[in-house]
Amino acid sequence: MALVYMRKAEASDIDAIMEVINEAKALLKADGSTQWQDGHPDRDLLLDDIAKGFARVLIVDGDVAGTATLMTTDDPNYSKIEGAWQDTTDQYATIHRIAISAKYRGMKLSKFFFSNLISDTYAQGIRHMRIDTHKLNKRMQHLAQEFGFEYTGIIYVPDAIDGKRLAYELSMVK
Repeated sequence: MALVYMRKAEASDIDAIMEVINEAKALLKADGSTQWQDGHPDRDLLLDDIAKGFARVLIVDGDVAGTATLMTTDDPNYSKIEGAWQDTTDQYATIHRIAISAKYRGMKLSKFFFSNLISDTYAQGIRHMRIDTHKLNKRMQHLAQEFGFEYTGIIYVPDAIDGKRLAYELSMVK
């Protein structure tokens, strides 16, 4: 059985993270999506995520098998939405730039990773999460909905090709 866990990314992880991101870019392109096809996320953005303590890596037997950014500050791209956020007053965390290495696809690791990201958010005292994805990224839409994220509308991100994104929100408050 493999040893699988999530931890904060370190600068020394950047080459492995970029490999995972580049594999994800190829998968999105093969799916016909324009998401991540304009050059981002790039090395500088991911190094900034690491420096801010937002980047996470999924480790399988000592290897970087996945990457994600768990942003705990307001995302300026979420200030305007065609639709409505469920909660506009409480702090929220955002999952960005999540990807699993091609070497580990099909092992249900995205579910494990998502669960860990949600648990990390909860442990930080944050009870609301947001995520966005391209309309053609059916994998991410399915994963978000499987974890209880609800579609809330359309947001726009800086993207040279197509910045329109489907926005989702999760409330962990009952």
